[in-house]
Amino acid sequence: MSNLRFMKTFATVARYGSFASAAEHLAMTQSAVSMQMRALEEEFGHPLFDRVGRSVALNAMGRVLLPHAEQLLAQYQTMRMLAAGIESTAGPVTIGAVESAVSALARAVSQIKQAQPHLEILIQTARSIELTAKLDAGEIDCAVLVEPSGRRPAGVRWTPLYREPLVLLASSALKSAPVTKLLETERFLRFDRTQRTGTLIDRAVRRQHVKVSDFLELTSIEGIVALVRQRVGIAVVPMLRSATWAHEDALRVIPLPGVTEQRSIGLLERTRHDKMGITATIAQQVMAQG
Repeated sequence: MSNLRFMKTFATVARYGSFASAAEHLAMTQSAVSMQMRALEEEFGHPLFDRVGRSVALNAMGRVLLPHAEQLLAQYQTMRMLAAGIESTAGPVTIGAVESAVSALARAVSQIKQAQPHLEILIQTARSIELTAKLDAGEIDCAVLVEPSGRRPAGVRWTPLYREPLVLLASSALKSAPVTKLLETERFLRFDRTQRTGTLIDRAVRRQHVKVSDFLELTSIEGIVALVRQRVGIAVVPMLRSATWAHEDALRVIPLPGVTEQRSIGLLERTRHDKMGITATIAQQVMAQG
């Protein structure tokens, strides 16, 4: 069990980028976190982090081991659910999700349902801002959404699940050209700027220091991708975790120069509620998908 706790600490340090932040999240002392990580490195016979001041980042070995640690934690959480017979006491679980995160969430829920076939789980889709309001109103138990900006209100907890880089998406039929040239000359398909993802995209486009020719503004990332396939225009979108765009002959995925920002998808829930065992399992299953 000690090794399992060490794995949880390892995954938390990797997620938050420092021993201090991981200690705060896990309600531990920073020295206890440091001790566990030293013990884990001794057990594997390799350093797992590059340490720079107060921050840490996974090194090559740490990046290799992290998905296995997350998978192990997800499997253990499912075992706990199975042993507890949680579906008989928790009742139906309602999860909100932004449309672009439904695929990853549905795979995680499917795995949980195999262990708990009688557990009733409902997934509702809405925009991030709408999901936050539903959570506040008690209409959903948790939400998988784009990380809110600013300080979070008291009484809610944010668990990062995964990140998605922003990329330029173009038809493979277009001639190769620099990103700035494509943005200047091709019709631009824009994601809804009233949504958090749209704001992130708009900021990334501005950093290219070019004027784009807006053609359409849509509320669906997959809808935008469909139009790019049809050569209607180009777009800047998050590289969805479930996307197969890089393997499609009709599409070209191009990194954005000078843009390091990524879209952060996570799980938002109340600090205390009676479905926490299930939501923790869902979070672990999503993270374990890699």
